[in-house]
This record gives sequence, structure tokens and C-alpha cells, in this order.
Amino acid sequence: MAIAMAIRSFLFLLLLFFSSLNPILSLYEDQVGLMDWHQQFIGKVKQAVFHTQKTGRKRVVVSTEENVIASLDLRHGEIFWRHVLATNDVIDGIDIAIGKYVITLSSGGSILRAWNLPDGQMVWESSLQGPKHSKSLLLVLTNLKVDKDNVVIVFTNGRLHAVSSIDGEVLWKKDFEAESLDVQQVIQPPGSDLVYVVGFAASSQFEMYQINARNGELLKHESAAFSGGFLGEVSLVSSETLVALDSTGSILLTISSHNGKISFQQTPISNLVGDSLGPAVITPSSVTGIFSLKVNAITIFIRVIGEGKLEVLEKTNLKTAVSDALSISEGKQAFALIQHAGSEIHLTVKPADDWDGNLLKESIKMDRQRGLVHKVFINNYIRTDRSYGFRVLIVMEDHSLLLLQQGEIVWSREDGLASIIDVTTSELPVEKDGVSVAKVEHNLFEWLKGHMLKLKGTLMLASPEDMAAIQSMRLKSSEKSKMTRDHNGFRKLLIVLTRAGKLFALHTGDGRIVWSHLLQSLHKPQACQHLIGLNLYQWQVPHHHAMDENPSVLVVGRCGPSLDAPGVLSFVDTYTGKELSSLSLAHSVAQVIPLPYTDSTEQRLHLLIDADQHAHLYPKTPEAIGIFQREFSNIYWYSVEDDNGIIKGYALKSKCTSEVADEFCFDSRELWSVVFPSESEKIIATVTRKLNEVVHTQAKVIADQDVMYKYLSRNLLFVATAAPKASGEIGSVTPEESWLVAYLIDTVTGRILHRVTHHGSQGPVHAVFSENWVVYHYFNLRAHRYEMSVIEIYDQSRADDKDVWKLVLGKHNLTSPISSYSRPEVITKSQSYFFTHSLKSIAVTSTAKGITSKQLLIGTIGACFTGFGT
Repeated sequence: MAIAMAIRSFLFLLLLFFSSLNPILSLYEDQVGLMDWHQQFIGKVKQAVFHTQKTGRKRVVVSTEENVIASLDLRHGEIFWRHVLATNDVIDGIDIAIGKYVITLSSGGSILRAWNLPDGQMVWESSLQGPKHSKSLLLVLTNLKVDKDNVVIVFTNGRLHAVSSIDGEVLWKKDFEAESLDVQQVIQPPGSDLVYVVGFAASSQFEMYQINARNGELLKHESAAFSGGFLGEVSLVSSETLVALDSTGSILLTISSHNGKISFQQTPISNLVGDSLGPAVITPSSVTGIFSLKVNAITIFIRVIGEGKLEVLEKTNLKTAVSDALSISEGKQAFALIQHAGSEIHLTVKPADDWDGNLLKESIKMDRQRGLVHKVFINNYIRTDRSYGFRVLIVMEDHSLLLLQQGEIVWSREDGLASIIDVTTSELPVEKDGVSVAKVEHNLFEWLKGHMLKLKGTLMLASPEDMAAIQSMRLKSSEKSKMTRDHNGFRKLLIVLTRAGKLFALHTGDGRIVWSHLLQSLHKPQACQHLIGLNLYQWQVPHHHAMDENPSVLVVGRCGPSLDAPGVLSFVDTYTGKELSSLSLAHSVAQVIPLPYTDSTEQRLHLLIDADQHAHLYPKTPEAIGIFQREFSNIYWYSVEDDNGIIKGYALKSKCTSEVADEFCFDSRELWSVVFPSESEKIIATVTRKLNEVVHTQAKVIADQDVMYKYLSRNLLFVATAAPKASGEIGSVTPEESWLVAYLIDTVTGRILHRVTHHGSQGPVHAVFSENWVVYHYFNLRAHRYEMSVIEIYDQSRADDKDVWKLVLGKHNLTSPISSYSRPEVITKSQSYFFTHSLKSIAVTSTAKGITSKQLLIGTIGACFTGFGT
């Protein structure tokens, strides 16, 4: 008893000792430039192939809309390997051959590659050319092996290829150029060495070719005409049956091939769904005998029975997603069906031959911030009792990826962060005095639990899970990971907006997600059918009311691809992620101009320019309009028409003259325009200074101890143009046909302050503008290497302000106002350097007071990050 009491006393004292320790953090000189944190994402998955053999790690290979091929661990969702292909090398299809190669088809079907499954190394690459552009289809013939080799069938560019999966050699090819065939499907019946190519010719002719997969010999050609024509794509129901829509979209066609004859069975869609109010769409699927049809918000599941007749299995108005068929045994198939119901999703796995029978039925709680399920991929395994178990990979509306198994979310990945389209920063909350330990540590239990874990780690008693929890606590409790503002302003929130329309707040200390919010108001069909063109702006940044008010951001989008599509606005609190309000606008949003003015609540004024160059002021308050009216004559903006080679400058004119009175709408007037000759120049890049950039000093001391004054104007625009022939890929033209021209233009007057020509050079151009200098990166065709050039612009009107006595006596003009309308006396200095790297991005550092020397930050095509002193 005494020993037990002694042990407890010792542990208590040890606990008090560890709880009294405070970590001291420091940064050594050799740590400068090291990464604080690094995260990898893959994007929205569009195709997935499981590899779950008994030997080796279980994985899923995916391709994404961000042009990424990746192999993921099925246990934890971690990336084994990944490859990011070029933007013009779009992935058309993926599959796995002979159990060890990942086969990818990309670049419109012209490039076929094999990657080693375990480590992602490329094994071979084949170029597949053809006589015309066409749909790209990939099919790995797992049932047909030639000398232990899976034959890969590819239809691309009007030609059918058979390729060896071992070395990429083309075994045979068959042209379909003469037939003018629009191929829709390449089919291999189970257990057969035949391949069927089906498609349309002349929009009303159905064609089917039977080909020997071993040698490419054409065995049979069948054709049948349908006077009503065809609309969209066909869906394969079985090896002998397909379904399609007629050209009006009102009749469902069942296309059957039996004994060498093609027959059409017509079924009006109104017979299946009653009076339909919208177009019908066949959902792509590969479930034998079953397909689904979507009409408006209704999903209809239909079975094809004998002689092309149709049987409606189920109608539902719930949001539904269906997987492809999965072969679970010989002659047996299953598929997954997911439906939304409130905050849950219902997962059902059904056998393909028995709609009423369920192999699995589960309900899973789902975070509403993930949106709807967009894609479903299914895989099976054998349980210990020899029954079938299923795991389901789902892709959500916010582009996140989740694995479901046994009614739970096994892991999730926030892969929407692979498609960030805009980013801004937000200050963290100010640390308040008098915060209790219970509030900081959440509760007493968590506080004790944390110290017990640290004690177990010190005594070498911690399990791997305990060590992971200890590491996580250390990161959260470290100085750089606190959720409060620091003195130097290093700790901030990164507010990022993804292509899916979801906002994330990332902590700059460790990269963790503080909150995320899918902008539901922008995704509602009644608010916005096709949300695109999203941008992010700082709306409210409290300084005087930092203790009482939270900062907020403005999200701007368009409900369609055209510039005249109506706009939508959303206002979000950056501390909580809560959507404060949203607006559906009656006007379009072609351009957003944050103005350098704020109201009494520290909301920043914004001008939204529509497609007709009308200016709309936000926020729509009397105070905002009063501030705006006082600065009315000082507001200018410009627009860039890349395709037309025109830059125009505008100013405000008067209130809008429309039928509906709107005191926050203003007409504009065109002040100037710069038209670049279309036969010799094409705009390829524009860049301006940041509006919030702080400049510490106007003077610069040069090598001979002389002083030059920077020409500091927020109205300067850098423009890069190239020869029209040289606007393509590098090497597409000769040096004699290529040139690059750089301009500095004043956006108030349209005056060109500087122009320089780089002969024998071409884009792409990456540029950054800061203070009085601009750095831009391009390719020199004559030297066969990249170059970087810098232009510095100085104010000569202040060249006499170097006399100390003038400064003492106040006879200088350093404080005299500068007007863009007065003709500037400027001088420029330029230098060019060879640069070894190809760039993806370029930026410049900034600090609160602008005192610290700036660093040029460069992101290379090889995913390297480099900093240069300026």
C-alpha cells in the first residue's frame, strides 16, 4: 500500500514538472529557406481503378481533372506516387494491365503510356497518330492474352490500334477514315477474342464493325439507318444492346444486334416519366441490362428485357449517383447506388440481375459542407466468413475524396485544394487578456489527457497512436501554430477559394485547415445554374474595431461562361467561415475594382463593372455613396481585350440613365485606347502593382553614391506582346519570325512611358511589378535558353532634390503632388540575364512597412522554389 502511494505521489510530481515546462522556439540561420509545411493534393477524381490483389499494398489508381495521375493507399488515403501532366496533355483514360502497369491515354488519344504500378516510373510511351480528330477510347483486353501480354485497344484520331502492354509496340491498326464514322463505343464481349466498334455515320446511320482482336482483321460490317437521327452518346447495356436518344431527345432508342441484323425499338420518354418538362440525359454506366435516365430532377432506372422492351424499375427525385458494374464472381455483377437524404447518404449495393435484392445497405452521416456526391467507384473484398464486403470511393461536389467501408468514412482527402483559383490573407484574432486555462485547452479532461500522453512518451510507454497524438499536440501548442495574432504579423489565415466554389482557411504556421465552407447559396439551382469565374476580395478589415468585429471577404462569381451572365456575391466571416449574406445580381460582373476607401465600419468600397461598362457601387449604403461622390473625379480604370489587341481607359461620367432608378449605378466614358496592330503584335501578359503595397523610401542610392528617385505610380501597367506566330509553344517559329515587346503604360492617360523590343524571343511571359520596377521572364530563341529582364523607371523631375541645404530650407518638391496628366520626366534602366529554369509562377515579398529588402520568389516547372534578392 505504501509503495502504491509512493508511485502515485511520484507520478503526480512528475506531471506537475512537465506541466510547468514552456517550450522555447528559435530560428537558426541555416533554417532560413526551409519549408515549414508541405501538402500534396491531386484534384477532382474523374476515373479510378482498384488494385487489391493479395500480394502487395492495396491501392487505387486515379486520374483527375487537374491532369494528375496518382496511386493512393487504400488504408489511409496517402499518396504513394503522383505525376502532374502538362495542361495540354489531358488524360482521356486509365486502366491496369497484367497487374503491374498503369496504362494512360492522353493528349486527345495521341499518347499512350505505361507506368510501373509500385513506384510510378514510366516504362514506355507510344505515339498514336491518325488521319482525323475523333473521340478517344481505351480498352485493356484482360480476357485476351498473347504470350502473357494484355492487348491494349485504343481508338483515336479515326484509327483503331492494338498495342502491347509490355513494350508499347503497335501490333496492328485499322483506319476508319473512309467510313466517316463517329465512334461511340469499343466493346469486347466476355470471353471472346472479338472487338466491336460501334458509332454513327452521317448522324442518322448506325454502324457496327466486328474485328478480330488478335490481328485486326475485319470480320463483319453491319449498318442500319434511322430517319430520326441520334443525339448525344450511346450507353452500353449488354454486348448486343445499346440505348440512345433520337435527335429530338424525346424518344429512347434500344439498338439490338442479333444474327447479323440491327434493329431499333422506339419508346417515347413520356411513356416512362409522364409529361417531361426538360431534356432527357442518359447517365453513363456499364451495369449489364440496366441504365438510368435523368429528366430534370428525376432519375429513372430502367431494365432492358427481351426484344428491346423497357421496364421501369424505380423513379426517384433524390440526388443520385451510380457506379459502374463490378464483377464479383463468374457471371455475377454488382453496382453501388448512393442517394442523398438530408444530412445522410444512403449507400446500397445491388446485384445487377436482381433490383430488389440488396447486397449491402448503409446510412452514413455526411458533412453538408461537402455537397452532393458526384462520382462513385466500387470495389469488393472477401470477409473472414467468406461473404462479400464492399468499399466505395466517392467524389463530392467540393472535389473531396472519401473511402466508405462498413458504414464509416475510413479516410477523406480535401483534394479541392489542388484547384485554388484565388487567395487572400486575413489577420488572426487579437489575443485577449484573462483567458482561462479551461478555455484555451477546451476542457480539463483534454488538458489532463494531454499531459498523461506526454508522461507516457517520456517513460517510453506510448504506443504509435499515442506518439502521433503527442506530435499533433506539440504542433498545435507551438508558438507558430497559435490561433492568435503575433507581434511581427507572421501568423495569418490564408483564405483560399477553389474551383468547386469552396472556401478554406489555412493556418500559415502548419498548413492545417481551420475551417471550410462550401458556398451553398451559390450552388443552389435557383441562384446559379453554372457558377464560374470566381474571385476573392477583402471586404472588411477591422483595425479600430479589431476586438469587436471579425474580418470578412467578398466572393464574386458569374452564372455562366459569358461576360454578360448575371453575377452573384457572397460575404463570409474569415474567423468562423460563416456565410454572412449573399446576393444574386441583376447585372453582369466583368471586372471588380477594390477602391482605396472604407466606411465607418471599415468595409471597403468596391466598383463592379458590368459588360456594358456600367459601374455599380457596393456596399449600397448612404455612407458609401457619400464617400464615393467626394472621390468621383479621381476614379479611373482600364480594360484589356486580349483577343482584339485593345486596351481602353475609362472614367466615371454620371448616374445610369435606365428605366429603373439606381443611385449606385454610374455610366462611364472612354478616355483613351491603345490598339496593337493585329498583324504584328498579340497581347500575352499584363501585370500591375499591388494596391496595398507599401514603399518605405522614394530614393535609391546607386553605385557612384548618386541618388535617383523612384517613379512611384499605382497607375502603371506592364504589357507584353508577341508576334502572332510566336504566341504558340516554344520552338513553333524561327527566331526571325519571333519578337517580344514590353510596354509601360499610364492607365489614366494611356501614355506609353517605355517600350522595348526583344528580337528572336517569345512567351510565355511571367511578370511581377513592384515599386518602380518590373521583372519578366521569357524564352530567347537565338540563345536557346530562358531570359529574365528587369525595367526600372525613375522620376527625373526630382533629379535636383539632392542638395542638403534645399532639404533644410524646405525648397525641395518632394511633397508636391504628382498628377498623371502632367507630362512625366522619366528615365528607365534595363538589364537582361540568362535564366536556366522554366517558370510556373513569379511573385515578390512584401512587409508591413516596406523596410525589409524584397525577395523575388520563383516557382519552377519542376516544382522547385527559389528566392532572389532584388
